[in-house]
Amino acid sequence: MPLWLKLIYGGFVVGLVPVYWWHYGPQNFLWLSDLALFATTAAIITERAWPAGMAAVGVLALELTWTADFVSGGQIGLASYMFDPATPVYLRGLSLFHLAIPPTLLWLLHCLGYDRRSFIRQTMLTLLLLPATWLLTTPEQNINWVYGPGAEPQRVLPPFLYLALEMAVLPALVFWPTHMILKRLFAARR
Repeated sequence: MPLWLKLIYGGFVVGLVPVYWWHYGPQNFLWLSDLALFATTAAIITERAWPAGMAAVGVLALELTWTADFVSGGQIGLASYMFDPATPVYLRGLSLFHLAIPPTLLWLLHCLGYDRRSFIRQTMLTLLLLPATWLLTTPEQNINWVYGPGAEPQRVLPPFLYLALEMAVLPALVFWPTHMILKRLFAARR
């Protein structure tokens, strides 16, 4: 990996962590996208395939959706906060990492290969992360949408049943298809 890329990602994460911690609190780092940023940075610095593979399985489809929403001006609702004047410009600027993650992950997979254990590893991490998020955060924060899709908690299902469904749906409908595509597109890890 080029030194300049290691410095950019490493420096960005070092700058982002205290700002997000102060503004959003430590629970913000439970977001799958924040964990993917850390994994992507780890893959760049260590030149290991497995963090990139896990991040790609876990968030590539979600980040591409965020990017499409950003380009559309926040019409879907994932990136609508990027157009909210109440959110400070510097915080919105830091959130632009969502745009960099997909191309960086694809480039890393091209360079380092795809670790075929990524689906299992990301699924296990997520099955631990979602209940922890549910226990450690509030419905108002709705981190990883553990209380309902979107900004508001859902009220149709009992909260624990909704969480169980999310724990089943993410691996089955997001991680597995992503894993199958990545397995076909990229060689196995070195």
